[in-house]
Amino acid sequence: MTRAFAALQRILPQHGLSRFLGSFAASRQKHIKRLLIEGFKTAYQIDMAEFEGESGDDFASFNDFFGRRLRPGLRPLPEDAEAIVSPVDGTVSQAGAITDGRIVQAKGHDYSAAALLDDVGFAAALAGGSFVTLYLAPHNYHRVHAPCSARLLVSRQVPGALYSVNAATEQHVPGLFARNERLALRLGAAFGDFALVLVGAMIVASIEAAWPGGPTTPYRRRVARTPEDVYFQRGDEVGAFLLGSTVVALFPPGVELAAHVRPGTEVRMGSAIAALPKD
Repeated sequence: MTRAFAALQRILPQHGLSRFLGSFAASRQKHIKRLLIEGFKTAYQIDMAEFEGESGDDFASFNDFFGRRLRPGLRPLPEDAEAIVSPVDGTVSQAGAITDGRIVQAKGHDYSAAALLDDVGFAAALAGGSFVTLYLAPHNYHRVHAPCSARLLVSRQVPGALYSVNAATEQHVPGLFARNERLALRLGAAFGDFALVLVGAMIVASIEAAWPGGPTTPYRRRVARTPEDVYFQRGDEVGAFLLGSTVVALFPPGVELAAHVRPGTEVRMGSAIAALPKD
């Protein structure tokens, strides 16, 4: 069944279907947005106590609800100022070393860091480093934050497919994350340059950048921009998804993932996931 589901997606009009369903998600028509919001809350048992807003009437559209913001103070950062934190609420899909320029996608499957980043030189600089793939389920909070203080060096928009992102497609679609539409960010931190890659998926018709003048989806062509004076403090918002997807973080050699960062582990934005070795 999982293989058949992955095969079916190859023949679906992925972008057209996503745009069609996205038009409903963006609707500000009172009855449509209320139906979508309340149905989603019920289906996924969303605990609104964590978020700004309560009912469908508090949001301009389903998209507005889906990108809902946390109430202040709910994701405190570690006291250790050098701890690298999770950029999202989600589940660790895979984590480990970037070996021979390859990243593990699922058991028995890996893919090229250079293909994911669309940047051979940057991928080479990350060789021997580490990665963590974080899956955002529909019920998760869907804003993406900076794992440490950093400067945005390059924003690279990469057009591609829109396969759904789940265990089935990870197992049966080779190079899934390097095939889907994505926004690859190169960020400079005190320990060196690292990457955050926001990967789009089926029905995810929008990846929103949080900085002024940032790119908007869909991406029609490959474009690399070098923004001026875009800085993030640890925990600052970097972007957001409209409907669930995946973030892949890649760190250079010297950054060590925390022992608990293993497949299946749930993490919350602001919780420590990596650090530099202590002297």
